[in-house]
Amino acid sequence: MNGNLFDAPGSASADTTELLIAHCDGGSRGNPGPSGFGAVIEDSKGRTLAELSEFLGIQTNNYAEYSGLLAVLKWAIENNAKNLRVVSDSELMVKQMQGKYAVKSPVLKPLFDEAKKMARRVPGFEMRHTLRGGNKVADRLANEAMDRGMGKNRDQGSGVRDQGAGGGPAVPAARPYGKLESTPIARPVPQTRPVQPPAAAKPARQVLEGYVKGGVVHLLEGELPEGIFVKVIRE
Repeated sequence: MNGNLFDAPGSASADTTELLIAHCDGGSRGNPGPSGFGAVIEDSKGRTLAELSEFLGIQTNNYAEYSGLLAVLKWAIENNAKNLRVVSDSELMVKQMQGKYAVKSPVLKPLFDEAKKMARRVPGFEMRHTLRGGNKVADRLANEAMDRGMGKNRDQGSGVRDQGAGGGPAVPAARPYGKLESTPIARPVPQTRPVQPPAAAKPARQVLEGYVKGGVVHLLEGELPEGIFVKVIRE
């Protein structure tokens, strides 16, 4: 996985033969959706050696979980770690890496193969499953990566931070941002329509009774003016 490594002067370093503990997590908001991973690596005394996180774009939860594992393995190999325990709350990934579950997804298979290949370069590699509550720091870092990628934080992009001897992380300088310019939206001017005078009220209908004889309508009572339109209803 991509990512920038920021070294701090006097960075804390661990004995390459001691057991390092890495918690990693990955998430996706939508599955697939905006995704990212986060990981924290500690030495045997619980001191934080590195924090890793990266926004991955539109991916699935499982893709993000494997991306976090690959980032941890990459860090371990680059730092010549000999014993590494990776803890994850993804039961699927843990059991696939342990050989208990088969990898059927064509998307995950290349990530799985790469993880197995890299894990063989760490002699004392092992994986363990934990519930989500045991992975809080990694979960926070994964969510921070997703926030960055979705524009909720000015520090965009991926990041890996090595902890300094005094406990203070080496943080990259803030990136410059250009001035936002807004373009007014042209809106159509509503056209006024002339007010139409109300239509003249129609006279109420009048019902008269009568009969037809010889093609002529004979009213039983009353009379109709000349030229009026009538409607004859047969009963």
